Amino acid sequence: MTLRRSIPALVCCLRLVGAQAPAPAEGPAILQIRVTEGEGAAYPVGSHATRGITVLITDETGRPVEGATVSFSLPSTGPGGVFATGASSEIVPTREDGKASVWGMQWNRTVGAFEIRITAVKGQARAGMVCSQYLSDAPAPKQGSSRIGPGGHKWIWIGLAVAAGAGAGLALAGSAAKPTASTTGIVIQTPTISLGHP
Repeated sequence: MTLRRSIPALVCCLRLVGAQAPAPAEGPAILQIRVTEGEGAAYPVGSHATRGITVLITDETGRPVEGATVSFSLPSTGPGGVFATGASSEIVPTREDGKASVWGMQWNRTVGAFEIRITAVKGQARAGMVCSQYLSDAPAPKQGSSRIGPGGHKWIWIGLAVAAGAGAGLALAGSAAKPTASTTGIVIQTPTISLGHP
């Protein structure tokens, strides 16, 4: 009789012990932020950001963290601007791949370097960093321009010089090659082009 009575009591005790077990911790222990797009970008003053800022949020093992809250904050004075919403800060959740992005910032008319503060939060884990940007008084490249980044115009000039030199070399080779009875073909030599700083 005593054994039958003690079995339900034992089951009840096991249920209580299981109920008091601590729940597993939610979220990662550590967050890491890495800027994957937009670091060091330079824009003309008064322009819109044509590229955005994208960050990757990972946990302590390097796995992407989905659903982390990422805050991007522009400086309140000096070079900077506002986000597409008109505010100086923007909050974006990370996607399944652990990435969060902002774009379409309207830059102000103050020349100089500035930093965008980035913070990420998931559960009890937090991380922060800055992303450097620069506003220049140089004019914006025209729509459809081939210029890419600082010094991009030099590559356009070099490309034009190479194309012109190659065309001139072909024309000279074609006019210099006069077939004779013993000539079996036309020989075209490679033109030599020397380039300076355009």
